[in-house]
Amino acid sequence: MSEAIAAGIWLVGCGNMGGAMLRRWTESGVDPARVVVLDPGTPSVPAGVRVMASPPPGELPGIVVLAIKPQQLGAFADAVGDRLAGVPLLVSILAGVEEAVLAERFAPRAVVRAMPNLSVAIGKGVVALHSDTPDAALRDAAERLMAPLGLVEWIADEPLFDAVTALSGCGPGFVYRFIDAMAEAGAALGLPIDQARRLALATVEGSGLLAAQADAPPAVLADRVASPGGSTREGLNVLDRDDALVRLMRDTLAASARRNAEMAAEARK
Repeated sequence: MSEAIAAGIWLVGCGNMGGAMLRRWTESGVDPARVVVLDPGTPSVPAGVRVMASPPPGELPGIVVLAIKPQQLGAFADAVGDRLAGVPLLVSILAGVEEAVLAERFAPRAVVRAMPNLSVAIGKGVVALHSDTPDAALRDAAERLMAPLGLVEWIADEPLFDAVTALSGCGPGFVYRFIDAMAEAGAALGLPIDQARRLALATVEGSGLLAAQADAPPAVLADRVASPGGSTREGLNVLDRDDALVRLMRDTLAASARRNAEMAAEARK
């Protein structure tokens, strides 16, 4: 465990994502007694974690994690921004909010942007990180903090964070839509809808696990499933015609990336 983690963590906001990260951290060995959740509500937290409406008095922790909504940043910074000045490491999962904005509002020693997705709840998430800090120890602390959540990838250029957010941050939502669409299509062929949903979910789960372990990219795996002239090939022909699926996903991710850019502009005001 890094010195920053051992010095304590303040988690600002404990909604779906913040709560999922918190549970994984405590399950992986982070001492609940070293964690304070700053949330005006009554979130469900692991035993031993303190919940407070405002920062406790005394020394700062080693790490502050911002897990509020981007639209709440201004009010939070106005209320307690000065109290966080000098914290060694500020980790932000706020979509679209740039490092420069966070550095100006909170004056930490280092800022790391993080973009997790909801699969961190089971340790199978994706967490993208970016930071301009040259402090290797603090970069290591951020990586160690996120390691129990799943795959951790450093992103070289901050402008690419909009793309990362659209792809892996928003991606679970798109996958869930795809699962639901597969089930609805199965029901349209006559399957009971509850059975179609079970089959669709298990198909996506198994396919994802196999793809993660395979020695070939997904495009090759798709061709391995599809025999010439067979039923899988006929279905793939629909998805591949005029790059229909590729164009749909490009439009989907582009829309999400545009919204991230809009939130970044709003956060600068």
